[in-house]
Amino acid sequence: MTGAAALPLWLEAIIAVLVLAGAGLALLGSIGLLRLHTFFERAHAPTIIATLGCWLIMHATVIYFSVVDGALALHALLIAVFVAITAPVMSVFLMRAALFRARQAGQDVPPSLNPSGPTLESPEDS
Repeated sequence: MTGAAALPLWLEAIIAVLVLAGAGLALLGSIGLLRLHTFFERAHAPTIIATLGCWLIMHATVIYFSVVDGALALHALLIAVFVAITAPVMSVFLMRAALFRARQAGQDVPPSLNPSGPTLESPEDS
């Protein structure tokens, strides 16, 4: 008999709900990536939703392996913490780069909040 067969039904149901909710949120983020129109909208939807979906799947993984192995399994927590730290940081860097390029191209984007920051010079000015 394997460890998976020894799980009680209520625990299997909790794990299944967590995994399905996480997968559903990841699917919503993917759909948002396809449906939204601008780069800024596209970068926002998958980052937030995928992080939440990752945390739900991480909880299911910790519960499953902790029960099956008989010890607290925290390896999935390390992965989720890594994703929770890197996804927003990467998203901010990508959006800042896109905002910088949009300002250089003269597109209608919000102005810089730092008036003493680097100024944008067009290639014709230099």
